[in-house]
Amino acid sequence: MKVKYLLTIAGVAALAANAQNFERRADITGGGDRWTGQCTIEVWVDGTAEVEIRGDRAVIHNLAGQPPQWRRFVCNMPMPMNPQAFRFEGVDGRGRQTLTRLPERGPAVVRIEDPQGGAEGYTFRFYWRVEGAPPPVQVVPPPQDRGGDRGYNDDDRFYRDRDDFYRGREWRGRLFSRVRQDLEYVSRSAFRGDDQARIERTLRELDDLQRDYATGRWQRRDLEDVIQWLDRVVDDNRLRPRDRDLLRDDLSRLRELRDRR
Repeated sequence: MKVKYLLTIAGVAALAANAQNFERRADITGGGDRWTGQCTIEVWVDGTAEVEIRGDRAVIHNLAGQPPQWRRFVCNMPMPMNPQAFRFEGVDGRGRQTLTRLPERGPAVVRIEDPQGGAEGYTFRFYWRVEGAPPPVQVVPPPQDRGGDRGYNDDDRFYRDRDDFYRGREWRGRLFSRVRQDLEYVSRSAFRGDDQARIERTLRELDDLQRDYATGRWQRRDLEDVIQWLDRVVDDNRLRPRDRDLLRDDLSRLRELRDRR
């Protein structure tokens, strides 16, 4: 009778552990394209969990396995109700990430299933268009062989806007957001595999830097990490000459900031 009672207690405890919820509020960094919303979320999961996101708040529901842990929740703005042109992107993680619910009259829900023993980091992103935004600039992907250089009619507007940004007086206070915008632009025509992975890693390092910068706690070594990964993108990625020059210019400005720090 005593053994049966103890087994019952153990079963209740196991259910309680699996039912744990872990809430977090987003770090709002601002900046970037004012017409595009974005959130980057990174969690550690050992089992099965669901991440529920509404506005600038999110909750991890532990469904099976060890309690999950938060690593990052960074947005440039809170996610609105019924966001336009909503898009989900799984960035990394060895298991499965599935968008199981769209943010239509309720929270967005992502289910993460980690099949192997030991915790694994999972990163995913949400994108959306701000209400009233103009149609996005259409970028034609470059040819696969990269044998020739295509015309730039489709993206001249992007480069003109960027030139105008650096002609202003306040660009130094928004440099990190500008670098992010340039990286996201270049990533639209990047090759998959290592080329895309280097860009994603640079964006993650930039997320960490922007989060600490927003709270006044940023360190020179955080900036150095961004510089090192961006340097790898410039040196190793297959890029159009114009895009490579753009990122080299970003590198130069980041190094100038580092040397003044």
